[in-house]
Amino acid sequence: MGHEERRTARGARPLSLLLLAALLASACSKGENVNSPAVNQPAAPVAVEVARQAGTAANANTDANSAQYNGVLAEPREEKGAAGESYAKIDENPFLEASRAPLSTFSIDVDTASYSNTRRFLNEGRLPPRDAVRIEELVNYFNYDYPQPDGQTPFSVTAEVADCPWNTQHKLVQIGLQGKKVAQEQLPPANLVFLIDVSGSMDEPNKLPLVKSSLRTLANQLTARDRVAVVVYAGASGLVLPSTPGDQRGEILSAVERLQAGGSTNGGSGIQLAYRVAEQNFIKGGTNRVILATDGDFNVGLTGDDELVKLIEAKRRGGVFLSVLGFGTGNLNDSMMEKLADKGNGNYAYIDTESEARKALGEQVAGTLATIAKDVKIQVEFNPRLVAGYRLIGYENRLLADKDFNDDTKDAGEIGAGHTVTALYEVVPAGQKVENPGVDELKYSRPAEATQNANTSELLTVKLRYKEPEGDTSRPLNVGVADRQASYRNASDNFKFAAAVAEFGLLLRDSRYKGQSSYSNAAELARASAGADLSGRRSEFVNLVETAGRLAPRETAAR
Repeated sequence: MGHEERRTARGARPLSLLLLAALLASACSKGENVNSPAVNQPAAPVAVEVARQAGTAANANTDANSAQYNGVLAEPREEKGAAGESYAKIDENPFLEASRAPLSTFSIDVDTASYSNTRRFLNEGRLPPRDAVRIEELVNYFNYDYPQPDGQTPFSVTAEVADCPWNTQHKLVQIGLQGKKVAQEQLPPANLVFLIDVSGSMDEPNKLPLVKSSLRTLANQLTARDRVAVVVYAGASGLVLPSTPGDQRGEILSAVERLQAGGSTNGGSGIQLAYRVAEQNFIKGGTNRVILATDGDFNVGLTGDDELVKLIEAKRRGGVFLSVLGFGTGNLNDSMMEKLADKGNGNYAYIDTESEARKALGEQVAGTLATIAKDVKIQVEFNPRLVAGYRLIGYENRLLADKDFNDDTKDAGEIGAGHTVTALYEVVPAGQKVENPGVDELKYSRPAEATQNANTSELLTVKLRYKEPEGDTSRPLNVGVADRQASYRNASDNFKFAAAVAEFGLLLRDSRYKGQSSYSNAAELARASAGADLSGRRSEFVNLVETAGRLAPRETAAR
């Protein structure tokens, strides 16, 4: 789903150490019973030393070739952040002419990592790298007051149109999905396997200690119907907590507290072991998920990007999904973590504080423990009589071909219980010129004429397809959207706050489409639409906007 990043050639590793490490992994994985006592025993000293030396050599080689690859799983370093962090390059969606391309199709995205990572940069007193800013993740970090769904549909769909705050000659369209909320006692049983990086780089206050805090938060949400296991990996991998009933908190928390960075345990390759544990304890009709917690070191036992992606996709089709939690700074492989969560039908969150740990695995745990709809696709059809052009803001790596909308074999995103999903379009009204450089006038034909249905007052139609969590056939849902000619200042708080966050993202990216955006306008709009803000997150956002305004070059901040 989404376009694949180009892979970069890797540097060579010392052959003898690689062979020793491969032999070790092979010996450990043959005939392995993940519940056998041997898996839980400390690794043999010789095995640990071989794995440690192989890892040390690999790390040294990685440092020497940092422009080429990062760890076992190479990912193109389109942009480097702090100390070599990796972010995939984003080519922003352009304006498209509605008469030539009336359909816009994409997969929903509930990731939020970009917001908390951006916050981390700003709190450190610096602007984030341009491609660390994914605007849809900034917008979707916040909950919005959308109505709960009626009847059997697992989510509601609302839409609102008003003037665009950074270009009042244009319109801004907000599309909001609200997942059905599920009470804690009504959540389906969960089978969770945590795959935790305990390599030496995790031995920092904002890494393994935050992982432990996250696990403690989650443990307090589990019941006797749930199960949780913990697999660790560094130079080798091992099962430190067999699948355990969720009400045995003492045993779970004791295993969590014993986690230490820098050591290795005996066992097969980490991610394969995690999936094996998940499959052996599979709960039919429940949530079955591997949760990878790492700072970006993807030395999880497979030898290449394609091999790992194929494994994750195969396990997803078998009903075991993958979510990713990112921690710390220095070697954060953001581009790969987002890709893995995408392929695994999971979400990607970045944990930078204790508060974020409580949010991701405490307040919003229902979204992790209960999937209410999967393969959710959105296709928007614009009325060419009223729309000259449009631009989808964000979701660049979630775009789908128009024909994929009705193809049930094409993977798309999932919605968890209580999740909200928001998408924004900037629309050029009919009669205005569309900024679409590089596209010549047609010589032999004209775009298709509008049909009789275009004479309606609808600006666009939002079409959705989704599958039930256990289903293979998608269901359709269509909503027509009219333009009420509203000013953005009179729009709902939902609309104004989402617009403020998008404006903030456009400025951080120094987008060519930022129009008359300014940090002061974004802060004013957010402040006016913060509402009750019981969590304080909207007030925190206003502070971040003001911080970015002080850090930004004067010519950018003044626009």
